Amino acid sequence: MKRALFGISLLSVGFATVLTSCSSNKGRGVSEKTGWNYNDSRLGGFSAAQNYKGMQTGPGLVFIEGGSFVMGQTDEDLYYTKNNTPRRVTVSSFYMDETEVANVHYREYIYWLQRAYGADYPDVVDAAKPDETVWRSSLSYNEPYVQYYFNHAAYDQYPVVGVTWDQANDYAKWRSDRVNEQILMKNGLLKKNPNQVNEDVFTSETYVNGQYLGSQGRTKQRDLDPTGSGSRPTNYADGMLLPNYRLPTEAEWEFAALGAIANNPSPRSKRSRGEEAFTDRQSNTWGDIRSVRYQEKNAQKGEMLANFKRKSGDYGGVTGGLNDNSFGPADVHKYLPNANGLYNMAGNVNEWCMDVYRATSLQDFSDYRPVVGGDKFTKRKIESDYTITEKDSLGREVRVDIDSTDLAGQYNRDYKKADNRDVLENEGQYRYDYGRQSLINNDSRVIKGGSWSDNYYWLSPGTRRFQQANQPTATTGFRCIMDRLGSTILDAPSGNSFKASKKRR
Repeated sequence: MKRALFGISLLSVGFATVLTSCSSNKGRGVSEKTGWNYNDSRLGGFSAAQNYKGMQTGPGLVFIEGGSFVMGQTDEDLYYTKNNTPRRVTVSSFYMDETEVANVHYREYIYWLQRAYGADYPDVVDAAKPDETVWRSSLSYNEPYVQYYFNHAAYDQYPVVGVTWDQANDYAKWRSDRVNEQILMKNGLLKKNPNQVNEDVFTSETYVNGQYLGSQGRTKQRDLDPTGSGSRPTNYADGMLLPNYRLPTEAEWEFAALGAIANNPSPRSKRSRGEEAFTDRQSNTWGDIRSVRYQEKNAQKGEMLANFKRKSGDYGGVTGGLNDNSFGPADVHKYLPNANGLYNMAGNVNEWCMDVYRATSLQDFSDYRPVVGGDKFTKRKIESDYTITEKDSLGREVRVDIDSTDLAGQYNRDYKKADNRDVLENEGQYRYDYGRQSLINNDSRVIKGGSWSDNYYWLSPGTRRFQQANQPTATTGFRCIMDRLGSTILDAPSGNSFKASKKRR
């Protein structure tokens, strides 16, 4: 069904924020700019969140406080790739999966797709399944992995592999919808609905648009519009719903892997604002110690800190004294987490990043939240009568690429089209000549972290490789992140607050 665009605009303006003002209206639900009451049906009913306590942490995530750091390869370039020039950049705060997405998590996704779409759209289910044949090799006996790795309970907590870049993105979006649906159910706004199928499935966008009705719970979000129906769907301005999960940019992934907060000699605490200083540049995710073995003097001294191939033919050590206790992928909760509390940011499996792969240099990229290519710029599709286009047959919001009409007269834009994967080539920075002089094209995506089948060199956060977006392998998996909205640190507002000093008499 269609909903008037204007009808929802007042309910979804901006982010939900706490009213912070020096005026006498602070915290009273009164606009400091107009003097009108918020949430007052007698004055038009404009809704604004009150007593918003900040963004909650989504399932499976840990908070990563952003900052500036030297991104790129600062250690010796053993392969002479010269593809990752060190440069200082800043990433905003975000949340990241504590572990890689495991088989059991991905099977939950496939099961849900089968239940929702299997009867009428079996191709949707089939397209989401990992390629289990990635384990096959003409010179290795890996049929047990082919048959059991994704399906058997023995591998439930092992990282899912055989997943393409596009499949990882689709999983992240599905996960976003299930998390927001669960939030609405917990808050009594929706009833549990295990029978939703096809166009009637819940997605965050169609719910906010008023296109998903579902089964309304006992709690109702009041519609204060005097001409409204009395109740309405919640929206992002209410502060309840979370933003989408997604793949990390390369900068975010590398920053999280370094765990640089451990090198701050005096990090923020309740009593101290923290020092703007680092003591060392880390080479490994587990710290500045240039060893792959645990150094503390206890029963675990000498144990391997990551799952990788030590040398040719050595995937786990010798019988009776295995070094990393795993010949292939290992449980996603094993090995030493880094200072951010993240497991397996080195070894186990490589991980997909959002970025299109390009060699880097100092002048080519943004120094604030950098990404190359990423995803297309899209917009919600609107009909000629300014209503939102009806959701598609899978229950999703219809989105289209931006076009030239969207950019007409926008001379301050630094992009000219929806797809910017090849922007550097178009500006004359690079010519890859895919298939003749290079294997790099617009579908080459960055992978980071190294795997169970890689040597130590690839475990350093500064190293990088590429893999085609549609190319699944037995050594590549993924984890998701979520943007931190609002304040840059937990449990505190953005910016620095100062108390007025007393004037000396």
